[in-house]
Amino acid sequence: MQDFLSITTLEALLPFIAVGFAAQMVDGALGMAFGVISNSLLLFMGVPPAAASAGVHTVETFTTAVSGISHAIHRNVNWKMFFRLMIPGVIGGVLGAYVLSNVDAGTAKPFILVYLSCIGVYLLFRALRYPPREREPKIVEPLGLVGGFLDAAGGGGWGPVVTSNLLVQGASPRMTVGTVNTAEFFLTSTISATFITQLGWAAFTQATVGLLIGGVIAAPFGALLARRVPAKTLMFLVGIILTLTSLFNLYLALAR
Repeated sequence: MQDFLSITTLEALLPFIAVGFAAQMVDGALGMAFGVISNSLLLFMGVPPAAASAGVHTVETFTTAVSGISHAIHRNVNWKMFFRLMIPGVIGGVLGAYVLSNVDAGTAKPFILVYLSCIGVYLLFRALRYPPREREPKIVEPLGLVGGFLDAAGGGGWGPVVTSNLLVQGASPRMTVGTVNTAEFFLTSTISATFITQLGWAAFTQATVGLLIGGVIAAPFGALLARRVPAKTLMFLVGIILTLTSLFNLYLALAR
């Protein structure tokens, strides 16, 4: 509680508000990358890794709620797909949080990042040849399970794994982004519940509060962009973000 009450000036919050706003704009519009962008920028700004991770996971509980409501209002959600993703996603999140709590998931991380980089390049290729024939995705529940598991065990992966693979299967970019974002609220809440209970007010540092303000402000605009941006452009942007963030994190993983 002391950290929360120590915030006395808007000037101290502004850098973190800007980070939260930028990260949520990308995540709300493209269905991925809030954790990757905000974590990377916070570390660059000198925030300790543990504090950055704690803050991002706490904030995502709130930003995904606002983002999900906004996507629902803009009719960006395929509710049938939502339930097919959300239920196995929560199960995967619980498994990742509890089963792998004492296991190092870093060994598999480089292989996953190489896979996601390839998916990003393929999405760029698909975007250049747009429009493809839109199809109903057949593999949904396993994506939710794997995405939730990786998100909890590896600190991220829901958006990159689920959004990119649904797009590869031919799903509508706008509906995919909205549905994945909305389902993520339930996943994030499940993963974060124990964490927030254990930390209490200690999770609400200056960085957390700034991220929360910026993320909540940006959430409605991200949903609006997902609806207004042409599908070809949306897919191209998803490909770029996925490729760059995966390659960057692969570099960090191999450099350790």
